[in-house]
Amino acid sequence: MTWEVVPPGAHTPVMLREVMETLAPRPGEVIVDGTFGGGGYTSAILSSGASVIAIDRDPAAIVRAHALAAEAPGLTVAEGRFGALDTLVRAAGHDAVDGIVLDIGVSSFQLDEGDRGFSFRFDAPLDMRMGGEGPNAADIVNNADENGLAHLFRTYGEERRAGALARAIVADRPFHTTKELAGLCERVIRASRDGIHPATRAFQALRIAVNDELTELANALGAAQAILREGGRLVVVSFHSLEDRIVKRFLAERTKVQAGSRHAPVANPAEPPFAAITRKALLPAEDETRVNPRARSAKLRAAVRTGAPAIALDIGTLVPAVRMKGIPT
Repeated sequence: MTWEVVPPGAHTPVMLREVMETLAPRPGEVIVDGTFGGGGYTSAILSSGASVIAIDRDPAAIVRAHALAAEAPGLTVAEGRFGALDTLVRAAGHDAVDGIVLDIGVSSFQLDEGDRGFSFRFDAPLDMRMGGEGPNAADIVNNADENGLAHLFRTYGEERRAGALARAIVADRPFHTTKELAGLCERVIRASRDGIHPATRAFQALRIAVNDELTELANALGAAQAILREGGRLVVVSFHSLEDRIVKRFLAERTKVQAGSRHAPVANPAEPPFAAITRKALLPAEDETRVNPRARSAKLRAAVRTGAPAIALDIGTLVPAVRMKGIPT
């Protein structure tokens, strides 16, 4: 099956074929696109005959969503964090939905809008805020203590030279632009053999911290569990190991029958709240990665909601904590 995709801007949705096959929207259903971005998934879902509640915290994405909604009566736009998608869905007049899709991380639009500070390809203020509120990347770089910065780069960026980079930042700050910080990364971190820019992991770590992305993801998974009706599908596309690890652990705990141990077996094991659609993560096809390099690191996991009660969400078991002193609130 093919789906008509008419996004309201130049945008290539990642793993669209796999998303639509696992999400399986049908006419009359209500589907949540928790990360509207450029509207690629939303456009495809609308073309299936389902209606969409599109969520995004980025004001620029909301403008694009309203532009599409003006031509698509089945689209409802909700501005806010997808970690609160259950609340946003209820505010839109629905007690339950038939499907949820999440495309995690930074969008192509945010990377290509140079003045937002997400990318080291452009010289711009060191911002990185998706919603425009709270401390930005410069606040963290210029005020966090050295140990906190090192822990941040190591935990959220998986940067091997985290300690050296933190020391260099503290010695050379303040930093105000992406060019200034990227230049320091180039001096401290050697270019990798796989061609990854020396600033890549540091910028990833700062972006995750500025937007509290991992906590938002965990909250969104819990919200999905609460708002999906029985038979509702959850589809998540992630782009790096930190995100995928959270999704994998969340679904593993909620698709496994709790049978106890051989010493203390459970007589009537409870049905888990989800059943797996994908036994393991799906990867993009080679034909897609050839034309869309952003898809190379993507992984898709999907599950269907059963009628069993939800399992309580414990953020501490899913999200690695990073504590930094000196960050303004």
